[in-house]
Amino acid sequence: MMADAATQEVGCAIAVMAKAPRPGQVKTRLVPPLTPDMASALNASFLRDITENIRLAALDAAIEAYIAYAPAGFEPLFDDMLAHGTRLMLADGARVSDPRVRGFGRCLLEAAQSLFDRGHGAVCLLNSDSPTLPTSLLAQAARALAAEGDRVVLGPAEDGGYYLIGMKALHIHLFEDIDWSTSRVAEQTRQRIRALGLSVAELDPWYDVDDAAALARLCRDLAPEARVGGLAPYPAPATARCIEQLFIHDRLSAA
Repeated sequence: MMADAATQEVGCAIAVMAKAPRPGQVKTRLVPPLTPDMASALNASFLRDITENIRLAALDAAIEAYIAYAPAGFEPLFDDMLAHGTRLMLADGARVSDPRVRGFGRCLLEAAQSLFDRGHGAVCLLNSDSPTLPTSLLAQAARALAAEGDRVVLGPAEDGGYYLIGMKALHIHLFEDIDWSTSRVAEQTRQRIRALGLSVAELDPWYDVDDAAALARLCRDLAPEARVGGLAPYPAPATARCIEQLFIHDRLSAA
């Protein structure tokens, strides 16, 4: 069911797919070398930076920011953590009935459905693992979806997954029979796009921070003396402060 005409949303919704920031429940692949509390604090800094990054991209394109979170009941944990104007939306997959959509795909599909139901003309689903994602890529995705004609926008991750998927209409097939959390996700999604007969706008690849090696890379990229070529990364100030305050670089070096 579509949202009431009086509450129709405009522009492209960008929703960050996020778990409630609870120690022991987020960034678990970083424990060790981090402790559960440190991993949770790092996760919170990621969410701050990613939502601030979306707000910055909204200066160049019509974008509304959301956090699509799970599980239910932990909304207060996001208080004072997100950029101003970011809205919360439950996306735990409970409303999805398609048996071919499994695992994380259920959360993605529910988030997309909810945003289209609110009246947005385009939807992007964004990971919560890339705090330095260049702002230009977010604006590029929104502009591609604002152009005429149905299409999908795909932001491939360097590990074979994707950091962003965007669409102008709800295509359930994009989430069916995907081997989530594997290096096959992006290519399987491309196959689904071709099967639907849709064009695809691919963004430049970027990396996820979901293991110790990627965290070490993030520390290098955020170091004051770093020189990152190519696209200008978002400087992720909250993440940089967290890494400094928790001595994460030293912990990684010791490990």
